[in-house]
Amino acid sequence: MTDKPSRREFTKATVALVAAATFKPFYILHAKPRNNGEIIGHGTHKYRVRQDWGNLDASKFPVNNCHEMVQDSKGRLIMIGDEVKNNILIYDRSGKLLDSWGHDFPGGHGLTLWNANGEEFLFICDPNTGKVFKTDLKGKILLTIEHPSKVGAYKEKDAFKPTETTIGPDGTIYIADGYGSQWILRYTAKGEYIDKFGGPGDGDSQFSTAHGITVDYRNKTNPTLLVTSRAHNAFKRFTLDGKYLSTIFLPGAFVCRPVIKEDTLYSGVCWSRLRYLNQTDNSGFVTILDKNDKVISNPGGTQPEYRNGVLQLMIQEKPIFMHCHDVCADDDENIYVCQWNAKKTYPIKLERV
Repeated sequence: MTDKPSRREFTKATVALVAAATFKPFYILHAKPRNNGEIIGHGTHKYRVRQDWGNLDASKFPVNNCHEMVQDSKGRLIMIGDEVKNNILIYDRSGKLLDSWGHDFPGGHGLTLWNANGEEFLFICDPNTGKVFKTDLKGKILLTIEHPSKVGAYKEKDAFKPTETTIGPDGTIYIADGYGSQWILRYTAKGEYIDKFGGPGDGDSQFSTAHGITVDYRNKTNPTLLVTSRAHNAFKRFTLDGKYLSTIFLPGAFVCRPVIKEDTLYSGVCWSRLRYLNQTDNSGFVTILDKNDKVISNPGGTQPEYRNGVLQLMIQEKPIFMHCHDVCADDDENIYVCQWNAKKTYPIKLERV
């Protein structure tokens, strides 16, 4: 875990950006797609690409954008998208469809699984309707959280487009307003408003696209919040009551939500910086960090490099992915990648090797 980079560190990173932009883009922009079965990744975290995993009959079970995926206690893989013919697709690990439901989430985006003492629930964020829903695993809506103006937290004119939730150890509901007003809002388990923190800006405690959030339990005596600030290429760490602690700076990686499995932190990278250092369409990769928040592998991206403790620019290396929006790691450490704006493709499996 690192603090927000100093001006000197930022200068070093900028130099690396320029160097990468000089030598990488010609190859990347003219490369041909790789074959199914290619092995990607670095070090101890390498994966075989399974592009045909989870493919379905699109006339019966269409997808538009595959937004997020979680795994329940039975090992089922539950995916949310914004296709109202079947917002939820439920797979087994072989890629077989087990169930589908959901017709009421035109912006179906954030999907969080909460295991409450053995009883499991889903939290669904829909930025299009500006609502957050708590459901059971069959889709029955149990709680709805609407525009924060209804509880005095926002003005009526303020945008509320929630993108993600996480649930604290005491049942507190955290909502990331990542496409709206950039606040993290806290509610009780019953949906009663508590407070908010963050907001838009470039300060340490502020966000630019607060796209994702999770509780980091890796320090069991001191759980913290990890919040995405995607346009900052960063995750920001906070106490559970919203006090800023530190920043994990990931230069070049427009990360989506942080996903923690055991001691490892995973994230889909929705865009990479390529030509002219800009946010480049039809790019992306997966990034993986160890328990010390050090990047150890970038499947589909360049090998992570640290110079004098400073992480250098990371960019897409192989044109396998288009806008990695989320990842899900199963019990065998395989990864399932959901993509946004990727020609209506189903999730891709990365099989651990």
